[in-house]
Amino acid sequence: MRRPSLLGQILAFNLLLVTASIFVASTAAGLNLTLSDQRHQFAILALSLMLTLVVNIWILRRRFEPLERLLDTMERIDLSRPGRRVELDKTMEAGTTDVHRLVAAFNRMLERLEGERRRSGELVLSAQEAERKRVARDLHDEVNQALTALLLRLEAAAQHAPEELRAEIDETKQLANQAMMELLDLARQLRPTTLDDHGLASALATQVRDYDRSGPARATLELDQDLRDLPQDVEVVIYRVAQEALTNAARHSKAEHIDVSLGRVDSKVVLQVWDDGTGFAFADETKGLGLSGMRERALLVDGSLVVDSSPGKGTTVRLEVPLR
Repeated sequence: MRRPSLLGQILAFNLLLVTASIFVASTAAGLNLTLSDQRHQFAILALSLMLTLVVNIWILRRRFEPLERLLDTMERIDLSRPGRRVELDKTMEAGTTDVHRLVAAFNRMLERLEGERRRSGELVLSAQEAERKRVARDLHDEVNQALTALLLRLEAAAQHAPEELRAEIDETKQLANQAMMELLDLARQLRPTTLDDHGLASALATQVRDYDRSGPARATLELDQDLRDLPQDVEVVIYRVAQEALTNAARHSKAEHIDVSLGRVDSKVVLQVWDDGTGFAFADETKGLGLSGMRERALLVDGSLVVDSSPGKGTTVRLEVPLR
């Protein structure tokens, strides 16, 4: 249940106060409403107090209206869309200095919250990527070595195995080789060495090329040449969003073509992933599509993610990251 506003509470209290004042004053003056002349005096007293109430209401509304509008504006501020601030309109500018102080204090608070969110986001992103790198290294160095040793043992066992067991050993070797290839692919997805060694452009080109080779959709990439000197956290976010969008297009959309573009537009870096697949209704976007995760990653670098999709009309994922 919504509580009444401060202005409403004050007006209701004033109304009760004026009503009580009328009866107290008439009682104290000993007015007898059965007499016509005293009824006239009571009417004058009541009209005077009601006029005072009306003037009071007008003054209070004039004083409280900027504050009410300020509160409405504050409630519409969304921290998931950084950079927005409360601005004084004409009504607020006509308010008291208290309104100006509230606006300034609220904007300073927003700046501090966004700064803290940015710093905590950078720490979270750094910790996530460090953990991914550690897991990928362990998979590559330890588990992969164990599978390699298993293959060597199977090879040695096949040389001395009876003829009736060699087919089964060969099948086991194929399964071990397949597990090794999938393991190496998983390690590359967790933390691609290309991103660390050659930068975002090469890592994204490798990723799109892998999706194009594995099919079933044809994947193309259009890269801006001016993608140097991007902050590391921005490169990681762009790569992860592209990775998730490509995975969704390949697994869920039944697309035949996927187009990926990355470039600078004014003071922003813009990534766009388009497919001609089945699309989806936004009521179904929580069903394993990872859109919330992409949006959270975009916020870590003050970016914005827009997804345009509808059933039967494909999907476009657009990420915009401002360059600080």
